Amino acid sequence: MGILNVTPDSFGDGGKYQSIEDAVSRARLMILQGADIIDIGAQSTRPMASKISPEEELDRLIPVLEAILKLPQAEGKLLSVDTFYKQVASEAVSKGAHLVNDVSSGQLDSKMLDVVAELKVPCIAMHMRGNPSTMQSSENLQYGDVCKEVASELYMHARNAELTGIPSWRIIIDPGIGFSKKREHNLDILIGLQTIQKEIARKSLAVSHSPILIGRFLPILSNVLA
Repeated sequence: MGILNVTPDSFGDGGKYQSIEDAVSRARLMILQGADIIDIGAQSTRPMASKISPEEELDRLIPVLEAILKLPQAEGKLLSVDTFYKQVASEAVSKGAHLVNDVSSGQLDSKMLDVVAELKVPCIAMHMRGNPSTMQSSENLQYGDVCKEVASELYMHARNAELTGIPSWRIIIDPGIGFSKKREHNLDILIGLQTIQKEIARKSLAVSHSPILIGRFLPILSNVLA
């Protein structure tokens, strides 16, 4: 998966791909480098990011999405939309996006899971406590056993999705590296992915076989893995 942020304020590449031409060029390069999925984010979810409206997010997202879909290199590739707004997810899929990547797993928009169920597309359920403004608060960083607690909370997200009508085989789980995590938590999760799967399997064998997405959170992992 290649990450394309069409935002002015994301970590790592914020502001680099705000024009359609720059965004399409970046997507083309990622595909040539081997990306099978391009994940387009039009709203920053870094810690303390300012929240924008669904309308502003769509204004950034849709022109880029439509342009990438026209690339010959994009044939056979998947495009995902990184959003926590149901309106953005619905419009993006109607324009050709293939899956929805919601960092809140439906927690920030009560109708998101209903919309994804109706759209009949895969979704990525990520682990995060709170929202981008509160996720790094001391309260949200409290863990006894981070792998077990993340597994339990991920299972609940997946369970909520299933109860809404999203089958487990359409769910991808993401333990949320860098989201509501300290550096040591990120490393524990990377080492303990099998533990997370085993803990989820205690409650749902189907969900435990969901694909796992690991996102590289640059400002945190650059120090953890140095």
